[in-house]
Amino acid sequence: MSACELPSELAQSPGLPKSPQGVPVFPEPWAAEAFAMTVHLHEKGLFAWSEWAASLSKELHRPGRAEDGSDYFDCWVAALSNLLVSSGVADVDAILDLQKSWQRAAEATPHGKPIELANDPLRYSIGRKSESIFGKPDA
Repeated sequence: MSACELPSELAQSPGLPKSPQGVPVFPEPWAAEAFAMTVHLHEKGLFAWSEWAASLSKELHRPGRAEDGSDYFDCWVAALSNLLVSSGVADVDAILDLQKSWQRAAEATPHGKPIELANDPLRYSIGRKSESIFGKPDA
């Protein structure tokens, strides 16, 4: 097994949906991307396993969760966002603005077409590019 094939300890996150073979399964491509981003940031040392487990557990135990667990990856993204903000890597307002931008882009995208931030009708309406969650202009 190469280093790239070694399973991350994040693959052992509580409640992570898995196939019968024990491989993580994702309901949508964005969930796989969120998982991969989290694994990458953990492997780069941005946060410890214990920090991740505590952040994810906090989100998974919030009142109002879907009884069927269908919001698992929403909790995953919230946990990651909280870690990024608490470590000073990302700005909470920038994350919220970006979430709103993605929502507007989704609403403006014709059915069957890929959702892209460029589809947000308000994204560039203020005469400059929006900033990423890291406080730098998007490319």
